[in-house]
Parts: sequence; structure tokens; C-alpha cells
Amino acid sequence: MDFGPIQSPDMPVAIGPYSQAVRARDFVFVSGQPGIDPSTGEVPPGGFESEARQAFVNLRSVVEAAGASMQRVVRTTVFLANADDFPAMNQLFAEYFAAAPPARATPIVSLPRGLRISIDATVFLG
Repeated sequence: MDFGPIQSPDMPVAIGPYSQAVRARDFVFVSGQPGIDPSTGEVPPGGFESEARQAFVNLRSVVEAAGASMQRVVRTTVFLANADDFPAMNQLFAEYFAAAPPARATPIVSLPRGLRISIDATVFLG
């Protein structure tokens, strides 16, 4: 399939009327992945680091459902609700993208449902 939504039972459920990811030829565009545990529908306990780790796990789940790996991610936008969380996010980013990290933007924004982080990505399949 050259174009269309990516769907898999292994992906977290979208929290709105959008596709978690869409393939367009050699690229997959992943919607913002919040730090919500798909099994509970809630933010995991433990503060920002737990929520951020869950967001990275969710991102990886969607990327893998598209048939790729985190090494194929070429760009991300990490939306943070609080600039004070940047160092913790940066540490996790380095963990999940240990070699050849993707390009990244990190705007500070207001997120829905009191969320503190959301991560979108562009993945190159070619």
C-alpha cells in the first residue's frame, strides 16, 4: 500500500478523530503520541518521566506497526507543557534515539487533558 492509514491492534488507541499514522509512499507520518498507557487509558503514575517514557513507548509501537524501527525516524516534534521538563525529556530522547538521532523541534505548548508531553514523527521507509 502506497497511501493510507496504518492500523494495528498493537497501537495505542487514538484519543480523537484522526489516524495514528498515515503512509504516503516512502514516508509514514505519525500523529502526536501522548504518555497515556493504552491498557488503562490513563497517564501512568510517577510524574513526568513515567508519562514521557510511555509517550516514547507509544511512538515506538506505532512506528513498528508501520513496519519500521525507531532508527528510521527522521524528524520528531516533542510537545512539552512545561519547559522545566526539557532535561528529563532530553535524557529519554537520547535513550530512544541512541545512534543518529532525528531532527527535532521542541515547542512548549498547552496540551489537552492535562498532558505534559506528546511526540509526533516522520519515518522514512525507503
